[in-house]
Amino acid sequence: MDVMGDKATLFGTGRFVQPSGEEATPDESRDEAADAVETGEAVEEMRLRLAARAGDVEAVSVLGAMLLRRGDLDGAEPHLRAATAEGDRAAANNLGVLLHQRGYPDEAAGWWRVAAVAGSAAAAHALGRHCRECGDEPAAEYWLRQSAEQGHALGAYALADLLEHRGDAGAERWMRAAAERGHREAAYRLARALDLKDHEQSGEPGERGPAGGATHGRGPDDGVAARSDAEQWYRQAAARGHRRAALHLGTILEKRGDLKEAGRWYLTSAKDGEARAACALGFLLRDAGDTENAAIWWLRAAQEGDGNAANALGALHAERGQTQTAERWYRAAMDAGDDNGAYNLALLCAEQGRTAQAEQWYRRAAYAGHREAANALAVLLLQGGDTAGAEPWFSKAAEAGSVDAAFNLGILFAGRGEETVALRWYERAAAAGHTEAALQVGIARLRDGDEREAERHLRCAAGGGSAEAAYRLAALLDSRRPPQPAHELGEIVHDKTECEEWYERAATQGHRRAQVRVGMLAAARGDVVEAARWYRTAAEAGSRNGAFNLGLLLAREGSEPEAAVWWTRAADAGHGRAALRLALVYARRGELAEGQRWADRAVSLGPAEVGERAARLRDALREELSA
Repeated sequence: MDVMGDKATLFGTGRFVQPSGEEATPDESRDEAADAVETGEAVEEMRLRLAARAGDVEAVSVLGAMLLRRGDLDGAEPHLRAATAEGDRAAANNLGVLLHQRGYPDEAAGWWRVAAVAGSAAAAHALGRHCRECGDEPAAEYWLRQSAEQGHALGAYALADLLEHRGDAGAERWMRAAAERGHREAAYRLARALDLKDHEQSGEPGERGPAGGATHGRGPDDGVAARSDAEQWYRQAAARGHRRAALHLGTILEKRGDLKEAGRWYLTSAKDGEARAACALGFLLRDAGDTENAAIWWLRAAQEGDGNAANALGALHAERGQTQTAERWYRAAMDAGDDNGAYNLALLCAEQGRTAQAEQWYRRAAYAGHREAANALAVLLLQGGDTAGAEPWFSKAAEAGSVDAAFNLGILFAGRGEETVALRWYERAAAAGHTEAALQVGIARLRDGDEREAERHLRCAAGGGSAEAAYRLAALLDSRRPPQPAHELGEIVHDKTECEEWYERAATQGHRRAQVRVGMLAAARGDVVEAARWYRTAAEAGSRNGAFNLGLLLAREGSEPEAAVWWTRAADAGHGRAALRLALVYARRGELAEGQRWADRAVSLGPAEVGERAARLRDALREELSA
């Protein structure tokens, strides 16, 4: 018995123990295994035939089933009919299968009915499917339910499929029953149903697009539980070789950050011929820096008709400067029905200055419903001066959900002076997270005196990286804070307010007015070095106020010649006070003509107060020169 047990295990692996002193090659082992199986079947068939001749009805039935599985219909039929005549229900079911294969479905159904009435779950399943194919759904449901309730996995799956087709809530119960009994397609479909249900309840976008289902009755952990349940069934179906289940399991794992396991399931699915998995595996490899192997899997997916993979190949070749190859793959994506191909081809043409062709491809993608293509087309038309043609495409893109298009509509209407309509589009884009739109809404609310709403939108825009929003938010907060006590130069105070932090954020992003303001606040705190650093940064970036303030700081420190250099830069940029300062410097040096020239410049630059002082100085210098 031990030897037989060992041998049975070895049968399962296709390997056999060799006699001592002999070794077999793998091919020889496989041949011996096949021979052994054939020998075993031959022995079993002979045993059954002998038992059948002796009148053993069960042997007759099993022999008929063996011949039926082998495809020997002529040999199987007399044995099955003989066993059926003796009341064997398995033989009646198999006789129905044989007749169905011969093309006699009605006669097959008659025998299935006999077996099903006798309690055969397999026959009830076959009869139920036959009734459904004939359009008799009530009968189909009756027989499939009989099969399912007896624990038949195929019956449970077929019943679930029928109920799901009708929209019956009981479908999930039977799909789960079939899955629990090892039906891999049932496991996959149950996972998909749970996955989509969770997306609908959570309001997250699923594969069928955004869902707006209610979330009433869900506890805080229900969504997690549903995802876990879906993952469990995807995993079961994938383990049984279901390639789409492996794809979805890989997607779940990738979103969770389990990239290594996700890659394994993508690879399993891709090897089984799932193009989407090959494409996803390519992106996973690309993100890991392995573009060469990514291209191999994208190529495999694209050759199987995956438009997304074709687009990825196009983008890869475009990055390498291989524009002709990129264009070929974008066209392949279009041929596969992927509208992104036309959009990407338009972008490629636009980069090359082929505006007419870019417009053609943008239009193709836009007419197919590609919202970003519609927005890009509108921008192209607007740049060409066709405002009337651009507006409907902006509207179409914005209504389809393009945030950029909503913002662009705001710009379009603002340019026409239709501030109310512009604000409505800005608000729509801002609500979707558009940074510049939030800035525009904040500015509008400031203009209307609604500081609370202005602050909220400016914070959103500043948080999104807008230097202008950070500066305006800082200025708003600055206007609310109480006056700060003055400090002597050199006396450093380390505490910084929130408004100064926002000024600094804007300043570090290159906002020149913020840089000047940070310098002023540093000077007010007594931090001369910090103040000079920010003034210089702003001045070197072209800020005339920065240059003027840097000059003031240097003059206070006794470096008037260097101060004059920065005042000259500021005055040349149109700063009246800097021109007045230069006039005073040259007057003190005795260079009256130069002082008069800068005083004239200060009068022309203003503002009024500076102009008046400069005029008095100019007149005094003129009198001095004419004396």
